[in-house]
Amino acid sequence: MIEQARTFLWHNARTLEQRLFEHAFDGGSEDAVVRAVLAYRNDDGGYGYGLEPDHRGPTSQPLHALRALQIFGEVGTPEQAESIVTWLTNTCPDGSVPFGMSTSKDHPKAPWVAADDQGGLLLTSQIAAALHALEVTGPWLDRATDYCWLHIDQLQETHPYELRGAAMFLDEVPDRARAELAAEKLKHLTQSTEGYAEGEGLDPHEFARKPTSLARAWFTEEELEKDLSALEQGQQEDGGWNFGFPAFTPVVDFEWRSIATVDALLTLRRYGRIS
Repeated sequence: MIEQARTFLWHNARTLEQRLFEHAFDGGSEDAVVRAVLAYRNDDGGYGYGLEPDHRGPTSQPLHALRALQIFGEVGTPEQAESIVTWLTNTCPDGSVPFGMSTSKDHPKAPWVAADDQGGLLLTSQIAAALHALEVTGPWLDRATDYCWLHIDQLQETHPYELRGAAMFLDEVPDRARAELAAEKLKHLTQSTEGYAEGEGLDPHEFARKPTSLARAWFTEEELEKDLSALEQGQQEDGGWNFGFPAFTPVVDFEWRSIATVDALLTLRRYGRIS
């Protein structure tokens, strides 16, 4: 499985995903991964240039910041978060992060990526989760955390991507007792998939991203094992995995497939399905 994935990534992936795979499975250095991420960093401390494939163009955007933080978490380099926190402090001072900023209005992006500067739980929760996972502290993260708690407490209904973001936040936020109570509430929320593509959705392992995830209790052991088996069997003949949403322009097909391939391998390893 790993050898086939390696072949796929050498044929199709960006340098970034190749370096991340090397670090995870071939003993590659964390510095090599960091250098690959830093190629996307802007002078303002944020990240652009399609680091997250659905948001093209040069401007610093939250989706790119999230991708950078998650990679820094994989390789254990919390010091690299400093410039992102500075950028967030300057652009999202109240702690609420938009899905997309109006600075990207003249550049290509997927049709579901807004550029309206409207903060929300979807990105705020995931960025706060990534910063907590890196054990970052500071006033901006405090404001973002308060924002997430407020909006999670107020949720009456949600959609799968927002629910995943909330689950990621609850897995990393320091207040574990409060997180456990909130996770029990979220388990019972109605999820709307209005506006999603046919067949688009999220699988159990995408909510319970690791064995210790609070969202693991949302599923039976049988459901989770069946889902992990389906993930394991989802490797395609070319060695890569597919992703579960439309590709809005041809180049992102292989970019997202490469990300999905590395993510699948990391998930299977976290759950003990591969070494």
